[in-house]
Amino acid sequence: MSRILVLSSSIRAGRMSHRVAQHLKRHIQNTGRHIVHLVDLQELDLPLFHERLKFLENPGPEVLAFAEQVRSADGVIMVSPEYNGSYPASLKNVIDLLTEDWRKKPIALVPVSSGAFGGTQVVTQLLFTLWKIRAWVVPGAMHVPNVKDNFQEDGTAVDAEAWARRTTALLDELEWAMEARIKMA
Repeated sequence: MSRILVLSSSIRAGRMSHRVAQHLKRHIQNTGRHIVHLVDLQELDLPLFHERLKFLENPGPEVLAFAEQVRSADGVIMVSPEYNGSYPASLKNVIDLLTEDWRKKPIALVPVSSGAFGGTQVVTQLLFTLWKIRAWVVPGAMHVPNVKDNFQEDGTAVDAEAWARRTTALLDELEWAMEARIKMA
């Protein structure tokens, strides 16, 4: 079975994007096709980036454990809220920390917004950063507009059928990239 890491990147109190991360984890588990891990950056509370992991003299155990989760994942789904037209510093922190580990890693983007546009600016910002480090960003981000109206606090989708279709479409793209990566190796 392949391994998918769902990365919940917001560390803000009262965050809404974590609802979507919970939905994704549940949906992937229900397919029975993958081992899925939800990594919550709020729980990890990683130190502020000072240097890439390979150059750190004494990285903490939480940093090493996170790095191993990324390395062992066949694919990653980054769930990111839109903060002032970009993504949170907590996400930039882990991207920079593990620059080499993101290389050629299939990554699906899930931008989340409280407004009607579903985090479109997040995708633009993340694409530039992830392409620069040669991550493999799959096409077809799953934009989540009006998150508070679409997902309950526990990650349950208000319109379960519609969000199941959208999530399946995202997962199909990620699965294709993960399989292609294995064939190319």
